[in-house]
Amino acid sequence: MQTGYYSSAAGMVTQFNRLDTISNNLANINTAGYKEDNLVIGDFMRLYKESRDELPNANHSEDAAKYINRAMTRAPQIVDSFTDHSVGSMQKTDNPLDFALSKEGLFFAVKTPNGVRLTRDGSFSLNDEGKLVTKQGYEVLPSDYFETQGSIAFNVEDNVIEVDKDGQMYKNVPNAATMALAGKLFVVQPDNLAMIKKEGDNLYIYDDIEQAQSVPQSGGVIQGFVEKSNVNAVKMMTEMIETNRLVGMYQKAMDTQMNDMNRDAIEKLAKRA
Repeated sequence: MQTGYYSSAAGMVTQFNRLDTISNNLANINTAGYKEDNLVIGDFMRLYKESRDELPNANHSEDAAKYINRAMTRAPQIVDSFTDHSVGSMQKTDNPLDFALSKEGLFFAVKTPNGVRLTRDGSFSLNDEGKLVTKQGYEVLPSDYFETQGSIAFNVEDNVIEVDKDGQMYKNVPNAATMALAGKLFVVQPDNLAMIKKEGDNLYIYDDIEQAQSVPQSGGVIQGFVEKSNVNAVKMMTEMIETNRLVGMYQKAMDTQMNDMNRDAIEKLAKRA
């Protein structure tokens, strides 16, 4: 059996998966609040060093050596994936219903048909009922949502809306020069960012959301701005070129295995016959 052929094929599949991730990042480069996804390609020597104490054979033995040699013939594979949650650049919009989060690890809580979800996209608006909603029409939740099941809503007379850095909202009092409280944004800070996962529509699933508490003084809410994607376009294009070159190299290796080596083997067998 020609293990090189199968290793090259597996390596090509790995690069195809990497290409999918890169393409998705580039497709969302203009999506507000989008966070870049990355893959970790397994290095078998590194993986061996990390797990050699758990090998099925005793270390420094003949059986262990055979096991390592068999493992080394395998192709690189995706062993992990992660999301870069670093803060993207801020874009000024002067829209009072646009909000950005200037600190890493903070999220807005929104109500979707599938339950409460998290998002970094603060491009909000008011629906026909006067409720604060996302681009998809999901309600933006107040900090006391799990106690009151309420929402953030404004009247047509509320033409002045201000929000401080902690997410506390204020609205104008009709026929007066004062501002009144108008609820507070539900700003969540998960204990571990690895515990949240992307769902689509720029939303994140957080299993412990019902136990989450709104950050009382987040200091990260900025009104009149939106956070742009943190995707580095130059880096993504460089990685795409690298991935395409690797696919070509794997394809060439497969052609060599199937054509050149098989032809040489047939010629040698024919001479011996």
